[in-house]
Amino acid sequence: MAEAAKAPAAVRHAEEVMGTVFSFDVRGGEPGAVRAALRAAVAGLHRVDELFSTYRADSEVSRLARGELTVQRCDPLVAEVLELGAEAERVSDGWFSLRHRGRLDPTGVVKGWAAERAARLVAAAAGVSGVSVNGGGDVQLLGVPGAERQWRVGVSDPLRPGGLAAVVSAAGAPELAVATSGTAERGAHIVDPRTGRAAVTDLVAVTVVAPRLVWADCWATAAFAMGAREGLAWLEALSGVEALLITAGDEVRCTAGLAGLLG
Repeated sequence: MAEAAKAPAAVRHAEEVMGTVFSFDVRGGEPGAVRAALRAAVAGLHRVDELFSTYRADSEVSRLARGELTVQRCDPLVAEVLELGAEAERVSDGWFSLRHRGRLDPTGVVKGWAAERAARLVAAAAGVSGVSVNGGGDVQLLGVPGAERQWRVGVSDPLRPGGLAAVVSAAGAPELAVATSGTAERGAHIVDPRTGRAAVTDLVAVTVVAPRLVWADCWATAAFAMGAREGLAWLEALSGVEALLITAGDEVRCTAGLAGLLG
C-alpha cells in the first residue's frame, strides 16, 4: 500500500494588531526563510496600523483627513489604498465608500488588503507551498497545505453562535479569499453611504468568496448595505465572485456557482 502523502510542516503565528488578531498558517518552506518572512509580514501589519488607524491622531490618514498632509506627501501605501477604495466605489456604484459620516476613512479597504499583502509576502519565501492568513475572520488562502490536500474555511452562522453556515473549500484554486460582513460580531457598524447612518437592511451577514481578499471584503460590505435582493443580483454579475447571504428571517441565498466551492 502506498504511503499517504505527508503534509508539509506548519508554522503558525498570531499577532494582535489593528484592533484584531491576524493568524498565520504557513506550510512548507525553509525554516529560516519562513521566520524572516513572518517577521517582515508582521512588521508590515504594524506599519499599516501606524499609517491608517483612524484612532491615532498622528496617523497619516488622520492627518490627511485634517488637511495637514496631501496624498503626495504620504507614504505610497496610502495612495495605493485610496486607489483601491476608489475602484471599489466605482464598481459598487457608490455602495462602498471611503468616507464615514463625511470624513475620510479607508478602514473598509485596509484590513482585507493588509491580510492579503501579508499572505503574499510570506508565500514568496523559499519553498513555501501554502499560506493562510486570517485577519479578524476574513481569510486569504494561497497555494495548498499539502499534496492532495486543500484549504477549508468555516463560515460562522450569525444566527446560531458557535455553529457553521457553510464550509468553503479552496478545491485546488491557487488563491482564494473568504470575507464576511454583518452584524453578528460588531453590531450595526456598516453605514449606508446614501444616508451616512447605519445601513437598514434585511440581512444579518454576507460572505463573499473571491480570489483576492481586498475585493472580497469590499464586495461583502457593499452587498450588505444594498440588502438581500439587490446585493445578490449585483454579486451574481461580478466575475469570479460567489457569495452566501443570510437574512434576519434565517433565509439563505446564494450565487449560482457557490455550491461548487462548498465541501
